[in-house]
Amino acid sequence: MGQPISYANIDRQKTTEAVKEALEQYRIYKYLTFDAREANTTASYTERFHGPTNVTSDQTANIAIYNVDTEAYQAAYCARIERAVMGLPEIEAFLMEKRYLTKEYDYITDKQVFGFEFDPPISEGKYREIRWRAFRSVALNMKIAVIKGQKEE
Repeated sequence: MGQPISYANIDRQKTTEAVKEALEQYRIYKYLTFDAREANTTASYTERFHGPTNVTSDQTANIAIYNVDTEAYQAAYCARIERAVMGLPEIEAFLMEKRYLTKEYDYITDKQVFGFEFDPPISEGKYREIRWRAFRSVALNMKIAVIKGQKEE
C-alpha cells in the first residue's frame, strides 16, 4: 500500500489508457446487445465414465444464472461510469458525454469536440487540460488511477 495518492503521483499516460479502456468497455456494454445463452435441448449420446456420484449438473440453472448475473454486472458497470461522469464539473461532464459516452465515438474526433461542440470553441490546449482533469477524476472514482512507480498486475 505504499505512497498516498496525490495528483502529482498519478501516471498521466497509463491512467489515460486505463480510463479509455474503461470507457470502451462502457460503450460495449451500453450499446451492444447482450447475447443471452440458451439451453441445448438436443439429446447427446456420449460415453460416461464412472465418476463422483454426488455431483449434479443443471445446465438450465447455470445458463439462467449466467444470463442474469452478466446482464446485472453490465448494467451496474454502466451506471457506475455514468455516476462518475455526472459527478464531474459541468464542462468536464459535457466533454466526456460528447466525446466518450456516445454511440458515435468512432466518428467524432477531439478536434470536432473542441472546435464545434463548445460554445464558444476552446483551444486544443484548454481541451486537453479539461480532458485530463476529467480522466483523472473518473480514474480516482473508478479506482483505476495508475500511480507512478506502481507495479502492474
